[in-house]
Amino acid sequence: MDRIMEKQDEYQRAIEEVLTEYAQYKPKYGDVEVQCHFDRERGHYQLMHVGWDGHKRVRGAVIHIDLKGERIWIQHDGTEEGIAGRFVAMSIPKEDIVLGFHAPYKRPYTEFAVG
Repeated sequence: MDRIMEKQDEYQRAIEEVLTEYAQYKPKYGDVEVQCHFDRERGHYQLMHVGWDGHKRVRGAVIHIDLKGERIWIQHDGTEEGIAGRFVAMSIPKEDIVLGFHAPYKRPYTEFAVG
């Protein structure tokens, strides 16, 4: 297996580990289900909240990550602390993490990859 495939497998496991951990935390409000969606073939990963809070519909991504080549693209991060730090703590280099929720012109000002 070549280095790119090894890195993709490592990053895939890291993404799934982080999302599975966050999936354990059910919202304190309403009747809301927490769902993990892993599309390993296409490199798409989401943690969703789906349900009802009284008469209000709750549905949306809490976390959305794409695995593109050798980089983890955080497309949406609805956590308080930010999940990029979790990946860094797992020894994933900052230059392999893209904060996709920032506009391209802002990314050079972050500590992470630009794209």
